[in-house]
Amino acid sequence: MQTVRQIAEEIVAREGGFVNDPDDPGGATKHGVTLHTLRRLGLDLTGDGAVGLADLHALTAGQAADIFITHYYDKPRIGEMPAALQPSLFDMYVNAGANAVRILQQLLCEMGYRVTVDGVIGPQTLAAARDAAAPASMALRDAYGVARRNYYFRLGDARPASRKYARSQAGGKGGWIRRAEAFLSPRFHLSEAAFRERVAAWG
Repeated sequence: MQTVRQIAEEIVAREGGFVNDPDDPGGATKHGVTLHTLRRLGLDLTGDGAVGLADLHALTAGQAADIFITHYYDKPRIGEMPAALQPSLFDMYVNAGANAVRILQQLLCEMGYRVTVDGVIGPQTLAAARDAAAPASMALRDAYGVARRNYYFRLGDARPASRKYARSQAGGKGGWIRRAEAFLSPRFHLSEAAFRERVAAWG
């Protein structure tokens, strides 16, 4: 089984280097860490008394992994969730913040659990997730992966500028969809034909 550090390092590698895409609501990022996050945490890496783009450029992959473990794994209590669910939930928390938990909570509600959809992992969510995972933890992981993929599709439906993250320039699966399916059993991956049918309305 992977360690938390290994999962964090994979997330850093998946996120890539410095990017400042005007279509990305998160703004400038490096290794998946946004400038907003550096400012929120007060990480003046250059020691010049201010947190700006120079600090983001100075961020190392190791520092990014540390940030993810502390603020996107430990603080949200992802380590208390069922083990099979942790890698995907951790990865999604880095990608979408508390929405990662909201997706899970909505899924649990659809499964019949009484859970408040608030993006916070508390006793109610922990108990429901553990109960849902007890008979088949991989089934819960896969259900979460599908729900996560659907979340990305809905973002593309609602915001044309975000579609390039879900669909490649060639018309196939984009980074968001490949990312979600990396945590899905192969039998639940969309075929290329099914994917193209899902996004056909995007033009």
